[in-house]
Amino acid sequence: MRLAIVISHPTQYYSPWFTWLATHTPVELRVFYLWDFGVRAQTDRQFGAAFAWDRDLLAGHAHEFVPNRARDPGTHHFNGLDNPGLPARLRAWSPEAVLVFGYNYRTQLGLVLRRPAPLLFRGDSHLLGRPAPRGPKRWLLGRLFARFAAITYVGAANRDYFRAYGVPDARLHFVPHCVDAAHFVATPAARAAAAALRGQLGLGQRRVVLFAGKLVPAKQPRELLAAFQALAPADAALVFVGSGEELPALEAAAAACPACCVRFLPFANQSEMPARYLLADLFVLPSRGLYETWGLAVNEAMHLGVPCLVSDRVGCQRDLVTEGETGWVFRADDPAQLREKLADALAADLAPFRPRVAARIAGYTYAAAATGLLAAVRSAVPGRPAVG
Repeated sequence: MRLAIVISHPTQYYSPWFTWLATHTPVELRVFYLWDFGVRAQTDRQFGAAFAWDRDLLAGHAHEFVPNRARDPGTHHFNGLDNPGLPARLRAWSPEAVLVFGYNYRTQLGLVLRRPAPLLFRGDSHLLGRPAPRGPKRWLLGRLFARFAAITYVGAANRDYFRAYGVPDARLHFVPHCVDAAHFVATPAARAAAAALRGQLGLGQRRVVLFAGKLVPAKQPRELLAAFQALAPADAALVFVGSGEELPALEAAAAACPACCVRFLPFANQSEMPARYLLADLFVLPSRGLYETWGLAVNEAMHLGVPCLVSDRVGCQRDLVTEGETGWVFRADDPAQLREKLADALAADLAPFRPRVAARIAGYTYAAAATGLLAAVRSAVPGRPAVG
């Protein structure tokens, strides 16, 4: 089975999975990247800083970069991925199926309209906080999704999204959102780095509430800081890891309340993140709106045994964060409830949460995702023998 994968650019989440698939399954795959962000230093618009991932995202799987002729390359607008040479490259490799990540850009949409082989779709949108689709948009996206032989969904909210656009269950395959579990392990080196950070930040024996990600309004870091300052726990600290437009306002608000222990760490690359999560007693992802389609940082934290507090608009909530079992959930538009749930978490005995967190995240691995993907491939290519 020859499977082509078409994706915008190498990422710390998907590229290691492609290597895992190439190593652990009989599928012959080739990844067609449409942009080189992440493998050479470029500025991320939301982080506001230039960086490249410090893991080798390209080793271990066959791949090529398709020239992108966009004047302003990127995933922030429809024309940011414009790769007219992709169809010819796919024909030259002659895959039996093509897995397409997204449809929001010129190149992917052109591929869907002129299918070179049976197509599989990968997306993680949800309808949390939105009404069911109606009218022209529902009709158009329903027609678009009908052009895929199989559709993979990452979790419950994403499955409901596809159902709302008329995709029948027979074409839906569960391919869970996952991260490289082997990377997020409490190694002696990671524990030592976490201990050094604790000393550097002057945290003492305080419980640590951790936020890690882009400091942008949609993730509600200011609301988290306000909730923490309202509680003013003497035995806890709030640590922000990341950068973004909200950082100056957060630093000013923290300075205005010196009695609260609030610390800031800059953007951390992948090799540094296990130590950051090992600082945490609680990980918080308070995002609102449609921004947080899943929240893979929750996966990362949970692999290191950390319970989580998330909003009900975070795409992974129904799958990973169950109130009182693996964490806490608050209504995204209710700051008072965020404060209430944060207080509950800070007062809780967290020891019973950790084995439940480990048990829940154990089903969200590269192996589990591969099982679902292979089932989707088998369904999309009639007459092929089973693989995997």
